[in-house]
Parts: sequence; structure tokens; C-alpha cells
Amino acid sequence: MRVLSGIQPTGRPHWGNFFGAIRQYIDLQEENEGFYFIADLHALTTVRDAKQLRENTLDAALDLLALGLNPDKATLFAQSRVPEVSEITWLLMTGTPMGLLERCHAYKEKKARGLSADAGLFTYPVLMAADILAYDSQIVPVGEDQVQHIEVCRDLAGTFNHTFGETFVLPKAKTLDHGAKVPGTDGQKMSKSYDNTLPLFGDVKKIRKQIMRITTDSRPMEEPKEPEDDHLFQLYRLFASPADVESMAAMYRRGGFGYGEVKKAVAEASEAYFAEARARRDDLQANLDYVHQTLNKGADRAREVASQVLHRAQLACGLR
Repeated sequence: MRVLSGIQPTGRPHWGNFFGAIRQYIDLQEENEGFYFIADLHALTTVRDAKQLRENTLDAALDLLALGLNPDKATLFAQSRVPEVSEITWLLMTGTPMGLLERCHAYKEKKARGLSADAGLFTYPVLMAADILAYDSQIVPVGEDQVQHIEVCRDLAGTFNHTFGETFVLPKAKTLDHGAKVPGTDGQKMSKSYDNTLPLFGDVKKIRKQIMRITTDSRPMEEPKEPEDDHLFQLYRLFASPADVESMAAMYRRGGFGYGEVKKAVAEASEAYFAEARARRDDLQANLDYVHQTLNKGADRAREVASQVLHRAQLACGLR
């Protein structure tokens, strides 16, 4: 199966990004043909600094490669390096109802948060549809909040196919398993919007300080506690072995411990978990030629596929 996923270069990834999505994207490359792109065109709706966007795009490539994306198994590229996607976007746009875009919850939510309602933000789902359709993608792994965009993609592709004949492959959404809850430093869901994230990469000492400042309740040390109700325990469970998790849960239930002890355990377990990826990222940072070559090869492969899809669509609607 051909799998497609995109990651916006709008900031460094955090623990929630990894366990909620990135880890599962990377797992899918093992038994599928993966196309993974860095969505720099999408990022233009929020990032308006050219230098920052270039740095973010390179950082995203470094992060994905360090976390295990294998260029021998999957195609990694920057979205903007495939101009065919923008052409497919226009073909889809000509048949996109305004009302369909007005109903998209991501647009409504961003407007509610005060972001400018420009055309890029409004037509975002059409570009996302083109991203998917350009590579004849069959499976698109997404969070529940993105399922609507896959439905929009299927609607637009279906309309085009109905009008001009069978052209686009209709993809299916694969809803990601968010069974591993990733709370932030304040106990809420980890999100950049809440400013409560813990980064995957960066200064280990600074990250440890962030962990040691995680908000906790004020119950006395000797009081037994239910581990499942505590966000520190939920974080620890992400990294620790089943035996260590069980041991930590038993400590919670008998009481007589301090949260500082748990925070230290979270810090040590997370550092060990990401140690290999950190080392790999350092090596990649010292060999940027390899990273650029990987992106270039990925773009060539992506354009090879997208050009065929675009040609098919142009023939169908009379542009060739």
C-alpha cells in the first residue's frame, strides 16, 4: 500500500508529536511504500520569515531521519519541491464548493483563535487534498481532528472523477492510535498551543529542568495515590519497561514517596529512550550534504509520480 503523511515545519517536535503520530508514521514504512513530505507550503499560513522557514524545513528533515525514517524504504521530500502539487490544487479548486471549505473545522477554529482569515488558510484543505492525490496515495495516517480533511479530499477527487472520468485514487484515512496519552507539563494534553511541551531534541539539562518543574498536586507524600490518575505516571509509562511501570505503580499505591523521585525517573527514562536518536541527529547535523541529497532524491522520486498524476488529470479535463 502507498502511505502518505506530511509534517509542518512550524516548530520543533515534542513528546506528544512523537508518540501521537511520528512513531506510527515511521512504523508504517516497514510494510508499505511511504511518501513523507515536509509541508513548507502549508507552513506559509503561519511562518512569514524566509530564514526561519528554511531552518525549520531542514530541522524537520533532521528530526525525521534521526527518529528512524529510512530513505531506502520511504521517500522524504519538501512539499514545495514538487510544483505539480500546486497545479493539481488549482484543478481541484475549480470544482470546490465554498460551503465545503466554510464547514472545515480547522479553518473555523483558527479564525476563533484570531488568526487572519486569508485565502491560504481558507483553501488549506484543497492543497492538502492535492498533496494526497498527487502520489496516488491509498492510506493517509491522521489524528481524529484531521479525518475531516481526508473526507474533503475524497469529495473533491470524487467530484473530479465524476465530471471528467476516473482520474484520482480515492484514499482512506488510517486513524492513529492515541492510546498512549501524552500530558504536558501542566497535566493538559501536550500541545504547542498550551505552551506545555517537552522537546524531543535540545539541551538535555534544560529538558531535565523542565521535567523537574512539572506541575503536581499537593497531596502529602505518605498518601497512597492511583497511578492512572497522575500525569507524571502517564509520562513515565511512555518510556519505561513493563516491569518498571508495574514497580512504579506499586509505589504510587502504597504511598510514602515524593514527586521529585518520579520526575527524576521520567527524566532518566526519557533520556535513555531518545539517546540513540539524539546521537543520530548529531551525526546528521555534521553531514548536511547527506541530508540535502536525501531531500533532493526524494523530490525527484516524488515529482516522477506526481507528474504522471498531473498529466492524467490534465488529459481528463482537456488541458492536454
